[in-house]
Amino acid sequence: MRYVMVSCAGSERPGVLEGDSVLLLVATDLREVIASGPVFSGERIPYSPDLLGPPLRRFRRDILCTGWNYWDHFEESKGKREGQDVERPLHPTFFTKGPDVVIGPYDDIAWDPAISSKWDYEAEVALVIGKTGRDIPVHEALDYVWGYTLANDVSQRDLQRAHGGQWLKGKSIDNTMPLGPWIVTADELGDPQDVQLQCLVNGEVRQDASTRQMAFDVATLISELSFGMTLRPGDLLLTGTPAGIGNAREPAVFLQDGDVVVTRSDKLGELRNRVVAV
Repeated sequence: MRYVMVSCAGSERPGVLEGDSVLLLVATDLREVIASGPVFSGERIPYSPDLLGPPLRRFRRDILCTGWNYWDHFEESKGKREGQDVERPLHPTFFTKGPDVVIGPYDDIAWDPAISSKWDYEAEVALVIGKTGRDIPVHEALDYVWGYTLANDVSQRDLQRAHGGQWLKGKSIDNTMPLGPWIVTADELGDPQDVQLQCLVNGEVRQDASTRQMAFDVATLISELSFGMTLRPGDLLLTGTPAGIGNAREPAVFLQDGDVVVTRSDKLGELRNRVVAV
């Protein structure tokens, strides 16, 4: 199934996309559905992309993220990390983003040159945890995934480098991370290591990779992250971005007012967001 959040009668409602219709649910948001299962209201509305909001907006913690999870991306940035280069990590690299970054699949990215002069794109597959777990074995890890969606981890590279090597600040600017367009349930998606991922800027393909190229697969990410740390239903985990980021290009190319960023996948749909000065 494909779960969505839609605008309906002045409020946001969760639903299931079925052809040209959305079957509305009784719950107020998808966190309730993840925790307790879907209860259908009996209401059906016509589907339109204009109705879609981010499938998740309220979180019980920061958004969980993975860095350097495609080796080609790790290698492309060598010498371009402003003195913060490291050796290839032996374990996944995790960080977080503040929850107010989230915007919908077709919303504007809030671009402010006073905050940063180095706005960059990062197309990513994200997953949603479906049940509570701690110290999860790799061979059981995918059983804890409720579904998958797309995100673009729009980053401010100068802020990212300016705070002692900690990425939180340069990853947490309000209204900058598109999410959606829906959450595809784990059973419908199938193998998370068989997803094609692309990012286009103004029609030019900047990133193009398969999740088979991940340094650490999805099951390993979940297992490592849950080591000594409880994961709970509704937690969102971004799984990393492939090569092609603007900061690693020669010369570097950063997002500007008016740019259109498309994040798309063969199995997860498409985000389309314009960069707009605020």
